[in-house]
Amino acid sequence: MSSRLAPPKVGPFRPGAFASPARSERTAAVLGLALGVSFGICFLTGLYSHLAQHPPSWFHLSARPAGLYRITQGLHVATGLAAIPLLLAKLWTVFPKLFSWPPFPSVAVALERICLLPLVGGSLFLLFSGLANINLWYPWPFNFPLAHYWTAWITIGALIVHIGAKVSVTRRALRRSAPTLTDHHDDSAATVNAGMSRRQLLATAFGVSGLVTLVTVGQTYGPLRKLALLAPRRPDVGPQGFPVNRTARAAGVLESARSSEYRLEITGRGATATTFDLAELQAMTQHRATLPIACVEGWSTTQEWEGVRLRDLLRRAGVSTDSTVRVESLQPRRSYRTSNVDGSQTADPDTLLALRVNGAPLDIDHGYPLRLIAPNRPGVMQTKWVTRVVVL
Repeated sequence: MSSRLAPPKVGPFRPGAFASPARSERTAAVLGLALGVSFGICFLTGLYSHLAQHPPSWFHLSARPAGLYRITQGLHVATGLAAIPLLLAKLWTVFPKLFSWPPFPSVAVALERICLLPLVGGSLFLLFSGLANINLWYPWPFNFPLAHYWTAWITIGALIVHIGAKVSVTRRALRRSAPTLTDHHDDSAATVNAGMSRRQLLATAFGVSGLVTLVTVGQTYGPLRKLALLAPRRPDVGPQGFPVNRTARAAGVLESARSSEYRLEITGRGATATTFDLAELQAMTQHRATLPIACVEGWSTTQEWEGVRLRDLLRRAGVSTDSTVRVESLQPRRSYRTSNVDGSQTADPDTLLALRVNGAPLDIDHGYPLRLIAPNRPGVMQTKWVTRVVVL
């Protein structure tokens, strides 16, 4: 090697600067494999959630199984949280490679490192913004769902490129114990540096990941509810025994929801314009359905709802019981004040405009006097304070 390419004697580029027995190609491969699985689950469940909330014309949200969204969104949040310690461990393991010498020995290596920018940056953004979202903290001016969605596509694309570039290295590393990642600096580095071993690092990373899962997944998985010590939301705390994300005061409906002039209107294409006051709705045949509310923040809860079937109201308005409709709230503004219900859900016998929950009238923060509750829908689309149903 020429003197021009000789590594510096000081600073992060010096031989053995980051030597550790815990840093090896095998460690990086095991962590990378775990991250690939967790990111893959996160991406697919997040894609389903995005399609459910912002459906294109070709996508139809099925009513069954009723708890599907509860499972997919629970997995989305759980795998995202579990990935945080794994990502930190992976970055600690491989960051010395940024200081390899020479920095860009070939065009292929330069391109590979450039691809790390969207991969690492996107991963950090997704996990940080997702963590902030489940805590209802939005310290940014941009639209979270759109930014999270498009960053996920960029990150998963960069991950696929990275997997393609590293597949042979990963396969070799998983087959046998590999040398430390800092051996290119100094062959004796691994023997002269004490510290955490590879097995200790992996046990710590996976142990912390498992612990994070254990103390948060109870917000979705009922049997572990009492262990959900770090869950942002306990599913059994709130008015009538379960949480709310947006109160009636925050939505600006305190007066309109309690007004004696409240009416539900059925209107739209082909419908005979029909209105019902609260007494008329209460006098109609009531149906019960045990259904979950599954919020995008990861928490979910199952309650017994009672109200009027949406398809019965459509029948009274003279339209097909499997019509696609838009349900509108008394809420005057902000996102999700309306939601669309497609034909498979309007026709389902458990799709209700609910007046009661667990045998009692709805609390105003849960949507009094009337809220939509239907199988397999994101919580933000279970519209509260319903005042109008528009046939589309």
